[in-house]
This record gives sequence, C-alpha cells and structure tokens, in this order.
Amino acid sequence: MHAADFSTRGAVAVISFNNPPMNTLAHALRTAVLGHLQKALADPAVRAVVLIGGGRAFCAGAEIREFNSPLAVAAPNLRELIALIEASPKPVVAAIHGFAMGGGLELAMGCHYRVALPGAQLALPEVKLGILPGAGGTQRLPRALGVERALDMIVSGNAIAARDAAGTALVDRIVEGDLLEGAVGFAEKLLAEGRPLRRLRDMAASVANEGFFAEARARALKAHRGYPAPAKCIEAVEAAVRLPFDEGVKVERRCFDELIEGPESKALRHAFFGERTVGKVPGLPEDTPAREIASAAVVGAGTMGGGIAMVFANAGIPVKLLEMNREALDRGVAAIRRNYAGTVARGRLTQAEMDERMARISPTLAYEDLGEADILVEAVFEDMQVKKDVLTRLDRTAKAGAVLATNTSTLDVDRIAATTSRPEAVVGTHFFSPANVMRLLEIVRGAKTSGETLATAMKLAKTLGKTGVVSGVCDGFIGNRMLERYLQQAYFLLDEGALPQAVDKALENWGMAMGPFAMSDMAGNDIGWHVRKRRYLERPEFAYSKIPDRICELGRFGQKTGAGFYRYEQGSRTPIPDPEVEKLIADYRREAGLAPRAIGEEEIVERSIFALVNEGARILEEGIALRSVDIDIVYLTGYGFPRYRGGPMFYAESVGLKKVLAAMESYRKGYHGECWSAAPLLARLAAEGGKFR
Repeated sequence: MHAADFSTRGAVAVISFNNPPMNTLAHALRTAVLGHLQKALADPAVRAVVLIGGGRAFCAGAEIREFNSPLAVAAPNLRELIALIEASPKPVVAAIHGFAMGGGLELAMGCHYRVALPGAQLALPEVKLGILPGAGGTQRLPRALGVERALDMIVSGNAIAARDAAGTALVDRIVEGDLLEGAVGFAEKLLAEGRPLRRLRDMAASVANEGFFAEARARALKAHRGYPAPAKCIEAVEAAVRLPFDEGVKVERRCFDELIEGPESKALRHAFFGERTVGKVPGLPEDTPAREIASAAVVGAGTMGGGIAMVFANAGIPVKLLEMNREALDRGVAAIRRNYAGTVARGRLTQAEMDERMARISPTLAYEDLGEADILVEAVFEDMQVKKDVLTRLDRTAKAGAVLATNTSTLDVDRIAATTSRPEAVVGTHFFSPANVMRLLEIVRGAKTSGETLATAMKLAKTLGKTGVVSGVCDGFIGNRMLERYLQQAYFLLDEGALPQAVDKALENWGMAMGPFAMSDMAGNDIGWHVRKRRYLERPEFAYSKIPDRICELGRFGQKTGAGFYRYEQGSRTPIPDPEVEKLIADYRREAGLAPRAIGEEEIVERSIFALVNEGARILEEGIALRSVDIDIVYLTGYGFPRYRGGPMFYAESVGLKKVLAAMESYRKGYHGECWSAAPLLARLAAEGGKFR
C-alpha cells in the first residue's frame, strides 16, 4: 500500500493521502506527497494539483507513533513540504473533509486555495500539548481568517466547522456534493479564469484595536494560569501583524522551541500519551472478547447511582434504576431531571435531547426487572455488608453472562465478589462524583475477575466517554488510597499552625483545581468520617488528626449542610472562612499541647504532594497500579491535579527523586515524622538515579 496515490483528471493531478485512519503526517506520507508533487510540477500536461485525504479525514496532523523519533523531523519535514507547495507555479487546491488538524491544517494553508465539505473540522490544537503550531500556522491563519478569530482558535485549540469559515481565505468554497468532483471542478475554473496564485504568506494581517494584544494577554493570564503556551501563541500571532512573514515565522519557531523544552509541554505530552497508554492492559491480549453492553441496571438512586444512570443514558444505553422505596426512587429521578434541566438552561442540551435521555431511564422497585441487563451496577452506601447483600440479590437476578459491578471507593472487591456464584463476572467500577461529569473510571480487577469481564469494562469506559484505569484490590485502590495520605498531611498542617484557607490557597496557587478542605466540603465530610471510623478499628496504628472528626461531630458535613471547614451562604458553593472553625482548631491545639507555628506555602505543597508520591510508589511496588502513568492519569482525570504538572509521579521525576527523598527525610524530624518512612521503591530509585516504570 502506498502512503499517497497519484492520478489525473484531465489537466488536474490528484494526490490522495493514504495513511489510515486519519492520514497523519508520517514520514512515509510526507515523502510520497513530495514525490507526487515533483512529478506533477514536472509534467507539462498537469496544470493544477488537488490534495485530498482518503478515508475519514484530510489530515489529522502529526503522526503520534513517530513522536520523539528521528522520523518526526526527517526530510522532507512539514515546513519543507509546505514551501514546495507554496512555491508551485501551478495552483494547488486542498480538498478538506473530516478533519484538518494541526499540521494537517498548516499543510492546507500552504496550498493556494481550499475547498471543504461543510462539516469538516479545522483546528490548530497544539496548545493542548503545551506547544504552538510550528509550520507557519500562527502566521498564515491570521492572514486567512482574521486576527481575532485566528487567535481564538490558536489559544483555545478548539475546532471550527468549515461552513463557519466560508467566505474567508481559509475556505474558498463549500462543496455540498462529491468533494473530489467539487475540488477538480474548482481547479478547472481557476485555470479557465486565469486566476493568479494566492499565497497566504503574501496577505496582510491587521487589527483595528491597538490594545488588542494587551487585552488578549490579560485574558490568557486569567484563563490559563500555569500554562505558558497561550502567551507564546499570542506573541507569535502578534508577530504576524507586526512583522514580515519570514520574520514572523522566526518568532513562531523561537516560541515553539522554547515551549517544547519546557516542563509544562513535557507534562502535557506525558498526559496525552498516558491517556492512550492506560487503555492497554499488560497481560490482557488486545483480541480478548468483550461483551456487548446494550442495556444496564443501577441499584441505588442517590447522588452516585443517579449520576451513573445518567452516564448510561447519555451514552444511548437504556438503564433500569432501582430503589428500595417509592419516596427514595422519586427523589432520585427528580434529582436527575433537575440536573438535565440545568444543562438545558445553560444551552448545553436541547429539551428534545433531555427528553430522550430521561426516556432511557426506567425507575423500578423490583429486582426482577433487572434480569435482562447486560451490566448491573450497585451504587449503594459504602458499607461492606450492604454491598454484599445487594450483590447476592443481583447474582440471583442477573442473566447468565451479565457483568456484576460494584461502585465501591474503598472496599475489598474480592470479599464482595465472594458472595456471588460467579466471581469471574464481578468487577469494581469506581465512578467519581458527579459521575455524569467526572472523566475517571477506576476499574478494579479482582483476583477472580476474568479477562473477558475486564475487557468488557474497559470497552464500556470508552463507550461512556470515561478514561478507564485498571487498579488492583486494596483499601482505596489507587486514587483514594493516595488521597488518604494527602489528607493526612492537610489535617496535620492544621494541628501545627495552618488554617484551612491557607492550605487550600497554597495548593490552588500551585495548580490544584481545589484545595483539600474545599474539596472535602464539596464531597461531604461525613463520607470521610465514615471511612475513618472503619479504619480506626482496622488500622489503629494509622495516625490521624482529630480535627476533621470534631468538625463532623458538630454536623458540619460541608456544602450540603451549609457548614464544614468553611461556611456557605444559602444557595452558594463559595467557601467562606469561619471563626468557629478557627476556634475549634485553636481549642484542639491547646488540648493536645501543640504550639502553633507559621507554615509557608512551599512546605504545604511539598508535604501534600510528596505524600501522594510516596504512597504512589508503594502502590506501584505492590502491583496495585500497573504503571506509574496509570497513577498520573488517575490524578489528572479524577482529582484535579494540574495537567501541566503531568501527575504526581511525573512531577516527582521532574523535581528529581533524590530531592523528593531529601525533603521527606527533613520532614521525618518533625510532627508525626513516622509518616515519612520512604517507600522502598522510591528510596531505591532515588539512590540509583532511576525512574518509575
């Protein structure tokens, strides 16, 4: 199979990309296109050229499989290919369908004209990898589309439909019928009319408002805190306005080189590839059969169960929703309806779409109604006996071949599975709240979970729009087991002199989406309290501050009660520091004989994040997590860890494991220093200069 094909339609040469599924710019494709272009330019019978993508897309940009390899930059590189097209004395027309993304759109903009199907998606998404377009995209798009719209596309990385660019130099004609016929016809019309070649590089880019770029920088600083790429995008686009094309390209290249060597881009690229890696489970063959999930059932119509039912309905899967009594069932369905109605009110869903999704959710009070479901998910209270009882009922009810899933966040999946006659069909599906919003799905593989069941759960995660990460069985799995150590340090910081708002501010300034105390208030402090009560019995040696328990003893469960570590105004989710909490903390310190001290942001951040890292190393060493990247993706998609820092394990490597270990050793000399005993894996890798696998 050739990477690109060559044919002629009269005087028009057609070069068709053939690198399925998305015609990415692999070295073989670049080489083939270059050869075909040279052939077309050398043939006097050819008077125009059409570039078109075969299959699903025009070109989706860089070839991921060649990233970080010599082939990515081997000649001909994209800039060389674009230069040849742009310098062609014969008109070159790009015919766009599906996607023209990143380098694919840059390639199209190197052509003299562009035609497209109306729904074709055009984007320069490089900013999402912490870089910017590196083949003239920041210089040509402002000339083609206008500076304001181009800057928005480049800084956001979001796509626009070709129909929305019709009438600009970016899309010369919308083709409603056959794209190839339309493109060849357009090229023939160019020749018949004798229209001159139009090179985007020769056009001017301008802005009406002199303060435009200063305003854009201010917006980017606020909206993209911690991400350097948006500011560099603005710098490059401003060069398109202020400088000649070739000088602007030099600015773009300098900005690109600065970004690609920066820690943020390395972290974002780690996250990008990591989200693709976690879908591949070592030891689980890719051809492992996965069952089709055409219908589902959820037991429990509370916040979590209702959210899980919405997830299935959103994916087009009909779902039965079971509760034990009519009042609880009606309350759960009403909450689902309110959630959907809120989305409609915000313009993110139509009323018709809401009605369709509600129609897929069938409330019931009878286990017998769940018998035909392909997957049955329990989402009841986090109590071992309650979950065992539900799984026993589901085992009796479910048809042969159905998957039995437990939505536990901490409990032993093997003990739950042992209550059934088919433990091989049991898997943990730990959804994160709110389930209809959060991307992460921890898929917990029990000792007897079959490969087919695991493959089914992984495939289902994709169907539901979730990022599925496999975990082994332990208390808290990957995410919550690590979170326990993170919260342990947050609570100790209160003991030692910090206040909740200071801890939250330090971690939010560092990049966390939410500080630990605001997060706990949002999730419900009673949930953690319930887990701690169990662990006091199971692990009496584990050290805890008593402050969170005392908060809960006052009924301060967080946002849902209007008070937790903060107080909340009626109808508001904004945390307000509360003198009552400060008094409670001060009273506890006096009682415990603790003298408060000033604690800086650096210490708050180090203790919180390195506690995550140390427990992550234990989880990795025990085989609970398959790879360190699995831990990173759990925290990036489920816990608000800043994407531009790559996840806790990647961040630790970027800091240097020796430095992490040295900081931990210093904290061993302080309050509850026993908590800083280094994980053997971390200690060994720090000594060897190694990295997590």
